[in-house]
Amino acid sequence: MRRVRAAAAVTVLSALAAVTGCGGGSSSGGSNESPRTLTYWASNQGPSIEADKKILTPELKKFEKETGIKVKLEVVPWADLLNRILAATSSGQGPDVLNIGNTWSASLQATGALLPWDEKNFEAIGGRDRFVDSAVASAGASDQDPAAVPLYSLAYALYYNKKMFADAGISAPPATWDELVADGKKLSRDGKWALGAEGANLSNNIHQVFVLAKQHGADFFDASGKPTFTSDGAVAAVKQYVDFMAKDKIVAPGNAEYAQNQSLQDFSKGTTAMVLWQAAASTFASQGMKPDDWGVAPVPVPAGAPGADKSTNSMVAGINIAVFKNTKNVDGAKKFVKFMTSDKEQILLNKTFGAIPPVKAAQEDEAFSAPELKVLRDTLATSAAPLPQVASESQFETTVGTAVKELWADAAAGRQVTTESVRERLTKAQQQMQQ
Repeated sequence: MRRVRAAAAVTVLSALAAVTGCGGGSSSGGSNESPRTLTYWASNQGPSIEADKKILTPELKKFEKETGIKVKLEVVPWADLLNRILAATSSGQGPDVLNIGNTWSASLQATGALLPWDEKNFEAIGGRDRFVDSAVASAGASDQDPAAVPLYSLAYALYYNKKMFADAGISAPPATWDELVADGKKLSRDGKWALGAEGANLSNNIHQVFVLAKQHGADFFDASGKPTFTSDGAVAAVKQYVDFMAKDKIVAPGNAEYAQNQSLQDFSKGTTAMVLWQAAASTFASQGMKPDDWGVAPVPVPAGAPGADKSTNSMVAGINIAVFKNTKNVDGAKKFVKFMTSDKEQILLNKTFGAIPPVKAAQEDEAFSAPELKVLRDTLATSAAPLPQVASESQFETTVGTAVKELWADAAAGRQVTTESVRERLTKAQQQMQQ
């Protein structure tokens, strides 16, 4: 998902199951025989809805000139997008083409509403092998044809304030978690803090503890898709994350209530020295920071280097583009997906939105060789893993994300966070999943 926006878009599996087999589609008159019009729901990637419209409209005009197909654009806020999609699958009144957060792919795939991208459909847009493997792996369950096509790719990086590091006598960003905690204790002083977090953002919580669980040799689901939230590795991962506040005292207690990117504001003001984030450069610039004010490095690992031992240090973040299976204009929809994933459009759009192209050829453009984007690109290529591609993924974000949020609240209130209390919260989350 783009810049880990608020988790209001996360919903429960029961809602998904209720719409299985339905589909949306344009009511504007387009068809395979006369593909005059397509409707497109774009996710909000830039600083505002209006900014996205300004960016996308000229590109849609190019597509219309090339194909004769007019695209009716609506940019949908993240807080509304998933619920809008679910309503469309239930009513049958929705867009022809839409963006989805890649973490929703398997959940939406389970509704049966999205066009499967089998070999024939991929060939219509140039072939599956044009795309980075990790991006395609985030487009649906591994035993099924993908439910969408990668559009924008993102990963997490560690952003650090150069001046705060220099003032604390720290010469380089931390490469391991032990180094991060040690540096963090030097940085957390005089009303300033080492690390920012978004403790009330359910999606962000999931992104972080998923990676830590991988580093502990664990996952939140077994191979059959059964929840394993209470495994020793999953418990250790959640405790490690919350301990940055509860035990190590390097995260401000107020971060337990953050859910709207406030940690980026603190970073830009110079009151927080580090944040774990996806493609934050444009946000820093909009808040008055200069490129030389901050640096970027891979997210830490327990020891060694990311990727050296398949050490996961990010989830595969990003946006996929999908087609409603019931569209009356499937040929036009596929032409539009082909246009949006063409090398030229991939370079232009990902550069503009501060993302990484999931199309291999587009990644080679010099626009993606800047230090920040190089870190993100290398992370995606070597050390990122997709969130569990299971139908209940969105419910997982709700239940476990909420459990972590509650533990952040405990830490902020000075209540002790123990292995037992973490396991208790995760047990409750697992029971909710199994009801």
